[in-house]
Formats: sequence, structure tokens, C-alpha cells
Amino acid sequence: MTGGPAAAAPPPLLIACALRIEMTALRSTSYRGVRESGAPGRYEVLRTGMGPRAAERAVGRKLAEPRLHGAAVLATGFCAGLLPGMSPGDLIVAEETRDPRGTVACAGTALLAEALARAVPGRTVHLGALTGSDHVVRGQERARLRAGGAVGVDMESAATLWTATRGGSVPGAADRPVAAVRVIVDAPEHELVRIGTVRGGISAFRVLRAVLPAFYEWHRSLLLPRR
Repeated sequence: MTGGPAAAAPPPLLIACALRIEMTALRSTSYRGVRESGAPGRYEVLRTGMGPRAAERAVGRKLAEPRLHGAAVLATGFCAGLLPGMSPGDLIVAEETRDPRGTVACAGTALLAEALARAVPGRTVHLGALTGSDHVVRGQERARLRAGGAVGVDMESAATLWTATRGGSVPGAADRPVAAVRVIVDAPEHELVRIGTVRGGISAFRVLRAVLPAFYEWHRSLLLPRR
């Protein structure tokens, strides 16, 4: 006797980052640790290259692959924090990403922030708008972005999420769940040009190594039936 139709395979998870060092951090979790953390059956880390155009091209090509139809997309890596008091190793969970084309709302931000707090205890998790730029932002430009309501800035998250949800040639874009999580590597009191940068970079790298279980928890939450 045969049962009903087989359940459809859950959509995969695509984790996008820009830099080799970010991919190294994300891939440094041991196989055992990944399995015990509840990794989805199909997930992939994509290195897009630096900048919004590179992110658009790489994410658009990847999501056009049939096996990634309907995939959830999470943009991650390092960023600049915009708020006074932020420190290297703090995290930003985007409630939305912004670039000149508009905004993209993120899914499951409260759950993601809670999962990150468990994954990296002692680190501050900030929620707010993450804005996109095509260059490294310093000085007065940071102040202007902060005045506009952003809490962090990077070069790829907004482009990644825009392509994932609005890309005209990307299948399933309109209904795709997306998120962005960034680890602060420099902040108003810890700019990249200062001598503390190396220490801050090491701190941010260690935090990025620890976040995968939170990403998997976020992804699993998307698969639960809606009430």
C-alpha cells in the first residue's frame, strides 16, 4: 500500500558573502558542528566578489540554477557600524536593506537576532536598516547615513537582497524570504584607518565563524506552517 504524495523537498538556503576571508570564516565550522547545529539538507555558501555589481551578477546567476529555485537567501560578512558605541564583533540584523533603487524588507528578524544572541553570547546584536554603498564610507558620509536612520553600511547586502527579490530573470523572486546579518569590523570609534583595526578584524572573524547555527535556525523557522 502506498501513502500519499511525497512531501516536497524544503527550499535550500543560499548564504552570500563577498570576500575570501568571509567565506573562510563561514566554512571553518567542523563537519560535526554543522550537522549538530541542524544545517539544512541543501545549503550553499556563495562568494560574490566585492561591490554591488559583483553581488548582483553572482547572485543572479546562482539563483537562476533550477536546484536553487525558491531558495532562501541570507547576505552576510563584515560591515561598518554607524552608531556611537558600536564595537568590532557586534552584529547587525537588518530589518531592511536600502540602496538607491529602494528598500527590501527582511524576514524573521526577531528570531534571527535571538538565535545570534545564543550563538555568540556576550556580543551585542543591533537591529535596524542596513544601507548599501559602492565604496568604503568614512567621516561625514557615515554621519549622513546615520542621520537617515541606518545603523550599518556595506557594499553587497542591499544588492544581494534586491536581486534575490526583485531580479526580473530570477525565478521565484517575489516570494523569496531574505535576511542580512553583518559583523561590525569598524565603527565610529574604531575606523579602519586606526591601529586597532587588526584586533577588530580578528574579533569580527571569530564572531562570523560562530553564526552558522543561527542562520540554520532562521532557515528552519521559515519551513514551519504559518498559523
